[in-house]
Amino acid sequence: MLIKLLKNWTLPIAMLTGALAYYFFAHVSWVSPLKPYVHSLVAWLAPLLIFAQLFLTFCKVEFRDLRPRPWHGWLLLFQLFSFLLVSAVLLVCPLPEIYREVFEGALVCLICPTATAAAVITAKLGGSAATLTTYTLLSNLLAAIMVPLLFPLVEPHEGLSFWLAFLKILGKVFPLLLCPFFLACLIKFLLPKLHARLQSLHEVAFYLWGVALAIVTGQTVRSLVNGQAPAYVEWMIALAGLATCVLQFALGKSIGTRYGERISAGQALGQKNTVLAIWMAYTYLQPLASVGPGSYVLWQNIINSWQLWKQRKRQDSIPV
Repeated sequence: MLIKLLKNWTLPIAMLTGALAYYFFAHVSWVSPLKPYVHSLVAWLAPLLIFAQLFLTFCKVEFRDLRPRPWHGWLLLFQLFSFLLVSAVLLVCPLPEIYREVFEGALVCLICPTATAAAVITAKLGGSAATLTTYTLLSNLLAAIMVPLLFPLVEPHEGLSFWLAFLKILGKVFPLLLCPFFLACLIKFLLPKLHARLQSLHEVAFYLWGVALAIVTGQTVRSLVNGQAPAYVEWMIALAGLATCVLQFALGKSIGTRYGERISAGQALGQKNTVLAIWMAYTYLQPLASVGPGSYVLWQNIINSWQLWKQRKRQDSIPV
């Protein structure tokens, strides 16, 4: 019963836990000496959980299914050019600081790769989990290249040149996004028994995602509480998250319809690894920009819930 409750309500439970944990460590006096250790723990635990989550997901990949489709290319082009366009606005236009945070929130929502959980939703909706997994790998590769290349220009690191900042971000993001796949491939060929065992643990990735979501939610709440931006700016960042969410779901479905992959393409472009997005925004951009992908969690799950409700209604209407 408890496991079923956790699976059905993982999103709100994880987000509530993260918010409460922040307020606990921020306002309970006797834990104050532990704060530096907690911050250090969070700094390395969040990427470690993301790595483990991706690794267990990629252990389920069948290599014979990893064939690029034409719609993969169109979706990647959209991700690339939308990312370049918003980056150009941030680099060229002299925007006030509070409005830069709005664009940075949208920026990270656009370049963020597909969620590892998207394959589950896609399968439930009747789409192809295999073609979506291929796009997940490709979108991770795109993010691993473009994030280190442009984030240091969008948000320069004090005391670091572009190349030093580039190498610093590359050293953290590239292994985080791609090493899980290479490690899964290595274990598949060298240790097939271990690989088979890891495949049976695919449900663990779901719970790792929940723990990581709790951590990054705490970081987002911290940004909101400590930020000096007015409330309307935070709402603008959240609305930017909504705009990018609706745009990507709609465009993905539109492109996918042309290739008979409406569901798979819609989920591939619209359902994002928001845990990774929040972490990237909080770590490499303005911390308040993490509100963008933080709100994206809500928007994409509203859309997914609506789609699943429509799917169940459609199935119930079919005569037995």
